[in-house]
Amino acid sequence: MRIVLRAELFLVFATSVFLWPISSWAATPPPNIVFILADDLGYRELGCFGQKLIQTPNLDRLAREGMRLTQHYSGNAVCAPSRCVLMTGKHPGHAYVRSNKSTPPEGQQPIPEEEVTLAELLQAQGYVTGAFGKWGLGGPGSCGDPIQQGVDRFFGYNCQGHAHSYYPAYLWSDEERIPLNNRPPVPGHAGLAKDADPADPRSYDRFKGQDYAPDRINAQALEFIRAHEDQPFFLYYPAVIPHVALHVPDEALQPYLALGWKDPPFTRAKGYGYTPHFTPRAAYAAMISRLDQYVGNLLKLLDELGMRENTIVVFSSDNGTTHLKQEVDYDFFESVGELRGLKGSLYEGGVRVPTMVRWPGRIKPNSLSAQVGGFEDWMPTLLEMAGAEAATPADIDGISLAATLRGEEQAPRPFLYREFPSYGGQQSVRVGDWKAIRQNMNRGNLEIELYNLTADIGEQKDLSEEYPDKVKALAQVMEREHSPSSMFPLVPLDAPVRQRKKK
Repeated sequence: MRIVLRAELFLVFATSVFLWPISSWAATPPPNIVFILADDLGYRELGCFGQKLIQTPNLDRLAREGMRLTQHYSGNAVCAPSRCVLMTGKHPGHAYVRSNKSTPPEGQQPIPEEEVTLAELLQAQGYVTGAFGKWGLGGPGSCGDPIQQGVDRFFGYNCQGHAHSYYPAYLWSDEERIPLNNRPPVPGHAGLAKDADPADPRSYDRFKGQDYAPDRINAQALEFIRAHEDQPFFLYYPAVIPHVALHVPDEALQPYLALGWKDPPFTRAKGYGYTPHFTPRAAYAAMISRLDQYVGNLLKLLDELGMRENTIVVFSSDNGTTHLKQEVDYDFFESVGELRGLKGSLYEGGVRVPTMVRWPGRIKPNSLSAQVGGFEDWMPTLLEMAGAEAATPADIDGISLAATLRGEEQAPRPFLYREFPSYGGQQSVRVGDWKAIRQNMNRGNLEIELYNLTADIGEQKDLSEEYPDKVKALAQVMEREHSPSSMFPLVPLDAPVRQRKKK
């Protein structure tokens, strides 16, 4: 079934012109900022973006009380490079981290010390800064450690690989390991015991823990708000949900088990896979609802402390739904709706993400914008909203979306560029309704596919042969916006095509 939101029938209002009265854009005192980042949440996996099966009442409420951005793009197609774009304001052709790269024993490739992050910029404006969840931009003690990158208070997972388990042995509190009550910890990757019966639900008990890390993370985020209610704060909440493994407390499953879905067990995929689950569809839905509950906790506390009116809340996702079909049934949930592609792809389903922003009295409730934007835009946008537009670095690629959020007409973005050296090697650029994309570059392919997203949001009809001049123009943008990277080379632009050995 094709999912279409009624509100999106009005996308002719491409720049979202709303005449919404505001008392003052730059608040006094400066507004608090809460930025919530889901992990691998698909474009159609929230009720407010068309989901029919998963219950997300708090996020739907957030959408009603603010603005939905229907053409907003994550920084990249997987975790670390997407977060790098968000934190540094640089698109993937200029960003330092352009793919996932682990740095054993724990952590990912660190962003350099000289990189200026959103947290550092807000810290310089007098904000106290906190990050709660999954960092992924530099291992413990490295130059990319959150405490070294402008974060005053950190709690959660530093490392993406560590975050594959929701019942780990420990989490990080600033620069200290805090043990969790999981004895033994649940691995993120494992299979059923050799003698286990996959039809017996008890065979899956070894993948259940006692101390659910996301609960701990949410509690610490709430404590951060309480501790800093008298000063402006930036709360960055990169949640680990709904990234697999499928780990969720049993009580959270009950509302979905009661629906009687035909839910075949996930025992273990051939090749790469996470831990088994007896009811994977119910588990995935329950995880998203659990995230919704955490968001509800944050919103409730802001209300209780009288902070609602002077707090900007942003919600988005780092990329699209996972491509691991046996674990997450994206067809059953229609996770990306009419879009093409999943996590790891620069087609729309891999990078167009559900995004909403609330600031009572300044952003019109229940409004909708089709303004094209991306993660690089949040640095200048939030600085302008905080009254610190002058602090925006000159060398970033982001464009402030503040005018759109105010309900004013804003010029279309000149272009939106993405590149991703993994998953075959990819490049894309969007200009207006037109999108050019290259796939399988690691095999030497430089052919460009061309799509008109207004006429063909599902990217099904390649128009490259019909519009060669358009292809040429977009190819020039691709060439201009890509800067070489020795650490994350985009083959064949940065390195020769790998020679295959003849069999």
